Amino acid sequence: MAKTTRATQTLAKQGVTFEVHSYDYDPEAQRTGMQAAEALGEPPDRVLKTLMALVDGKPVCAVVPSDREVSMKKLAATFGGKSAQMMKPADAERVTGYKVGGISPFGQARKTPTAIEEAALAHPYVFINAGQRGLQVKLAPKDAVKVLDAIAAGLAAQSGDPT
Repeated sequence: MAKTTRATQTLAKQGVTFEVHSYDYDPEAQRTGMQAAEALGEPPDRVLKTLMALVDGKPVCAVVPSDREVSMKKLAATFGGKSAQMMKPADAERVTGYKVGGISPFGQARKTPTAIEEAALAHPYVFINAGQRGLQVKLAPKDAVKVLDAIAAGLAAQSGDPT
């Protein structure tokens, strides 16, 4: 498995301190983010998943804890839109240049507006996909926000929230 991807090159070019961690990716896993957290031995709220969505028809990227779902209402509001929906996997692959299960917010083929769950900023470090299935980068969440020029916002659905 290559440890250098467009994502790690982007981080290195920006001078960000990070570590690359690999794990055995399970293509059969129901929730790949949760599988990554378990394989890395980390709490799920520290292993963030990268989701591609459309807000008013335009691509956006949401980075949220692997044990949470994104509130489409909150996602749309974060980007000043009226509605949001998940992007189809084939479209996500085309926009990002990464395969589903290995989508990273770093080094995407097309730069998309990105939001990170603000609760993740409370951690000293988080894990985010490094652009390849079974590969994660460990870095300070504030560095991720800076490199991505991301919006920190409450994106996660609360139980009882309308989607």
